[in-house]
Amino acid sequence: MSRFRGGGGVALKPENSLKRAEELIGVGQKNNALTTLHDTITNKRYQRNWTVALEQVMYKYVDLAVDMKQGRKVKDALINYRNTCQQINVGSLEEVINHLVDVASERAEAAQKEAQSMLDDMGDLEAEASPEEMVLSYVSGEKSADRTDREVVTPWFKFLWETHRNVLDVLRNNSRLEALYAAAAGRAFAFCQKYKRTTEFRRLCDILRNHLQTLIKYREQAGRDRTDLSVPATWEIYVDMRFNQLHTACELELWAEAFRSVEDIQNLVKESPKGIKGPKASLMAVYYARLTQIFTRSEAKLYNAYAWFRLFMFSKSYNKNLSQNDVAAMASNVVLAALSVPPYDAETAAGARGEEARINEQERGNKMAAILGYNVDRREGRALLTRANLLADLERKGLLQLVPPGIKAIYTAIEGEFNPLHLCKALVPLLDSLPALGESLAPTAACPAGPSAAALDAYVPYLQQVALVRTVRQLSEVYSVMRVSDLSSLAPFGWTFSQSEALILESVRHGYLHARFDHRNGTVHFSGLELENERVKSHISTAAKRLAKALLLIAPKESAATAETRRLAAIRRALESAGEENSRALARKILIERKKEEAERLMLEKELVLEQQRAAAEALAQEAEERRQAAERVRREEERIRKEMEEEEQSRLRAELAARGKKIGEGEVVDMAAMKAELQREEDIKAGEMRRKLTKLAKLMDHMERAKREEEAPLRAEEAINRLKDEEVAWAADQEAAKVAFRAAWERDMDLKSRIARMADEADSYGAAVQKRRAAELEAMRRERELAREQAREARREDREMTRKREYVRRCRMEIEEKRRAEEEALKKEEDEKKAREAAERQRKNDEIAERQRQREAEIEAKARAERGGAAAPPAVSSREAPAPVASAASGGAQKGGYVPPHLRNRSGGGGGGGGGGRDGGGGGGAYRPPAERSSGGASRW
Repeated sequence: MSRFRGGGGVALKPENSLKRAEELIGVGQKNNALTTLHDTITNKRYQRNWTVALEQVMYKYVDLAVDMKQGRKVKDALINYRNTCQQINVGSLEEVINHLVDVASERAEAAQKEAQSMLDDMGDLEAEASPEEMVLSYVSGEKSADRTDREVVTPWFKFLWETHRNVLDVLRNNSRLEALYAAAAGRAFAFCQKYKRTTEFRRLCDILRNHLQTLIKYREQAGRDRTDLSVPATWEIYVDMRFNQLHTACELELWAEAFRSVEDIQNLVKESPKGIKGPKASLMAVYYARLTQIFTRSEAKLYNAYAWFRLFMFSKSYNKNLSQNDVAAMASNVVLAALSVPPYDAETAAGARGEEARINEQERGNKMAAILGYNVDRREGRALLTRANLLADLERKGLLQLVPPGIKAIYTAIEGEFNPLHLCKALVPLLDSLPALGESLAPTAACPAGPSAAALDAYVPYLQQVALVRTVRQLSEVYSVMRVSDLSSLAPFGWTFSQSEALILESVRHGYLHARFDHRNGTVHFSGLELENERVKSHISTAAKRLAKALLLIAPKESAATAETRRLAAIRRALESAGEENSRALARKILIERKKEEAERLMLEKELVLEQQRAAAEALAQEAEERRQAAERVRREEERIRKEMEEEEQSRLRAELAARGKKIGEGEVVDMAAMKAELQREEDIKAGEMRRKLTKLAKLMDHMERAKREEEAPLRAEEAINRLKDEEVAWAADQEAAKVAFRAAWERDMDLKSRIARMADEADSYGAAVQKRRAAELEAMRRERELAREQAREARREDREMTRKREYVRRCRMEIEEKRRAEEEALKKEEDEKKAREAAERQRKNDEIAERQRQREAEIEAKARAERGGAAAPPAVSSREAPAPVASAASGGAQKGGYVPPHLRNRSGGGGGGGGGGRDGGGGGGAYRPPAERSSGGASRW
């Protein structure tokens, strides 16, 4: 819009616009003033060059917009001002944004103080609430303070949050405004942390995450001022922002959002430029310290232990200011966190639930390993983060030499020798000393973990659980059955039996133990134990070592001959068992190969799914390209229509200019702006002539009016004096009459008061009775309404029940109809098959009869040829009159007593057996005749 409502004229210059806005504010027209400033800021002519006046306009616009809570207009103005400043003076944009945020923050704080003062200014604290306040509290469920905050404070905090969000949208993904973007994000984090705005913080994280995803997704679409993460300085700015986000999330105790912030940091590390290995060492120390807090709150003991281990190794390598207490405190946390991890891993438990669960748990472990800074090879099937690997790393890195003796004793008791009967009892005094030990290891300010490094007593319950599980595991290797009371006495941690039982059953569910409780007899059974790899590795080898020590104690010295004999016997036994061992190794190798093949098959299936997803993505991209081409065609069509409209406008302007007597050259383009300016100039000339005429007429009327008033002045003065005298007399009379009336009214009121005062008690008692009766009526109405609701609810329930029954009957009928239809179809099919079999059987019998008849006729024909061979040769017969033997046999000739099948009788037309005449005139009952005789003796059809 180039004109404000109620005003006129185009967008003013910045100086004039500022003056005009001040004038409009002075007369209370803030909306018009805001529109005037907005027109100046958004005008393209003033966006080309930055000026101090334009900056002053922005300051004034910001003040007005904040006062009127116009967040959308502020965002529009900031976008236009950004386009003006980003190439010339970025500092001015920063000052304007800072001013906007400062003003909005001041107004929010002022509203908060105002709400508090409204609560502090309550008059009588013992006064009861008014009926209106009671009704509001019952209807809305809010207290007076809550309503005050919602009415006074909430709108300003909502506007302040909208301001932070608009500033981030204006500054995002612009290489020239990266520092401003980071500063704006920092102010937004500070706002959320200061006022404990958890919901807004989650939305803020989503906004920043969407900005980053958009930047990475469209990185190939290079622009002049587009942010490039391959630039080291830009990448560091974004990493610092995510660390600030992680800090705020931990301070607000939003641990899920803190973990998402960790994932954001990992995504940025993947996008790190060449030559940069990762964030700064100081940031990585904070990163691992925050991970320990996150995993502690989520009770992910394994990942918490690895986070402490990474924090210790990283701090020891890069932090040269660590004291001996800091190193001991961090090492103690690493060791205790590692010992607190349950001895069964999550992947084994997931494998017990199925292959898919195991693969999901393995992928989760790989993701956590990447977050903790480990290089993950996804083709490797084994788990990278395990308790055994972590304990091995602790021993290899020498952390046990850095911890106090008490913690080393805890490690030895849990991970040391086989001692199930005294393990838990030995741990009790050691665990009781942990709080005092943590206080003695108070870390300095150089320790990245902070005061939490001294809170060693937090590991006590987890260490007790691990100790109990290890005790039961060792007992299961020694005993097959044990009394529950004896088992409870081995864990003197002050637990109830139900707690111990739940922990043992948890271990059984994860496959670490094989135990069964018999509550009837008060025993626990360790039967059904399988030969596990760990038992083969540790228990048997430990037993062998102890037996060897016992043998040395029995026979400390042994002769050389006896030793040689024993060695040869051992070699012989080894050779005898070599075949069996080789078979076992081969079977194990085959099993491993099968598992690898299965893993490769699963990987191929996953790649196939990914390929299908990629094909679907390409199809979507193709569809998007087709949509883009369609949009391009629509744009070209709109461009064509626009050009046609411009040509029509040119024709219209040419006709109008020709009508005004102005000549336009052939092919000359008429400037619409110039044409409109010319027409406006002519209109201005006409308006000027009219204004001069009106000015002259107004001056003449002024002279006439002045002369008339000069003549009327003496008369008006005399009239005023007379009217004043009359009014004074009337006023005195009115005053006297009012006094009399007021006195009479007062006397009547006093009399009425004395008469009514006698009825006050009766009125109060009547009012109380009416209120009691109305309360009873209200209670009755409420009961009736509840009864009606209950009846309606019961009716709806009956309707639903009837509907379900009707639906059930309908389904039963449909099932019966389907079953009947299926039975009919089966019967019909069976009848059709039976008919087909009977027809086939009849055809087979007919074929057999025909075949026997052909064989018989062939025999007869052969016999006849043999008989003719002994007699004189018959006269020659033409080939046309000598039919084939089979045809003659089938022609129905006279065969005395011969059988002719029915199908051959129908074809020949002759009688069968002794029947009617056939083709050769053979009558009934005659003997067989040769074809020659049949042709000569009978009437030929030819």
